[in-house]
Amino acid sequence: MASGVDVGILRTLSPLSSLSDLRLQELAALCYFERVSKNVNPFRMRGIAGQSVFLVRGELELAAGDAAARTVIAGGTEEARYALGKRGPEFGSANAITDVELIRIDDDLLDIMVTWDQLAEGGQPARCEKDEHTPPSIANWSILSGMFSVNNLKFGAFSQLPAAHIDALLQRFERLEASRGQVIIREGAEGDYYYVIESGKCQVERTIGGVAMTLAEIKSGDAFGEEALVSDAKRNATVSMKTDGVLLRLDKQDFMSLLKEPLLQRISMEEGGEKVLSGAQWVDVRYPSEYQYDRLPGAINIPLAEIRNAFGVLDKGREYLLYCQSERRSSAAAFLLAQRGYRAHLLSGGLWGGRK
Repeated sequence: MASGVDVGILRTLSPLSSLSDLRLQELAALCYFERVSKNVNPFRMRGIAGQSVFLVRGELELAAGDAAARTVIAGGTEEARYALGKRGPEFGSANAITDVELIRIDDDLLDIMVTWDQLAEGGQPARCEKDEHTPPSIANWSILSGMFSVNNLKFGAFSQLPAAHIDALLQRFERLEASRGQVIIREGAEGDYYYVIESGKCQVERTIGGVAMTLAEIKSGDAFGEEALVSDAKRNATVSMKTDGVLLRLDKQDFMSLLKEPLLQRISMEEGGEKVLSGAQWVDVRYPSEYQYDRLPGAINIPLAEIRNAFGVLDKGREYLLYCQSERRSSAAAFLLAQRGYRAHLLSGGLWGGRK
């Protein structure tokens, strides 16, 4: 079975035909193309539960559970535009009359894409007053990539959003064109916006010993500005444009209500202990000096400033339970992990509240 299919084929299928070319290109890399020989049941070894399976070439005979009712479907016909068993007759077994070619797509992935696409298409402008200096809101979600890529909708920051928040979120994001060298956020300033880089690159700097030190370069699909908003602290770094680009921004109030709270999953000390017994990991996000003398049994230490370095190192199949003294640093760390698709939980009240 080979991964990846031709976009032209996807464009002929329903409901995929409603998606933009950019979305179809992303989806094509996440589909599976399968060839099955004549006189073989394509679903004998691998069924269709949780998948939308399309016949794109050849003839396939479908038999109902009692095998009395049989239907033949040919690739390229009107009937084959729809997933097998989803619109046409239900079947208990199948047989390839000729060599056939199939496309398999994860049902959950397809549902996420169609949901976002339809909400974005039917959304109305946000009901808020804007003046001539306010950047325009997102005009066409279907052409956006970066943070709104298929992978991020399924596994990243937006994958855990309640469906009711999606429409409001799309309407509240503002699109901002930025020039090379432009400072977007400045170290020491109050946090006001959450940013997503739609295109271009940014440079992150922090003043250390009176000297500006470059900490990182971030690119399309990356987000920044969340730490000051989540922990209600001053900006801890300066972010400026390294190239011309386009940013999407969400103001603090909308960020807190539409994005932060849905991503932060709080647990009690007792619940955390039960999760640890099932394989979860406590993560202390304080400074090493704090961790050294006052930590939970079995906890590892990843200070908040180093959480981004853990992306790609931590196991996405494992749950992580984050804590600090209060909730301030751990909430920021939990958000950073959650928006990257990690299963992160926050100790409610931190150590001060959790040990009461």
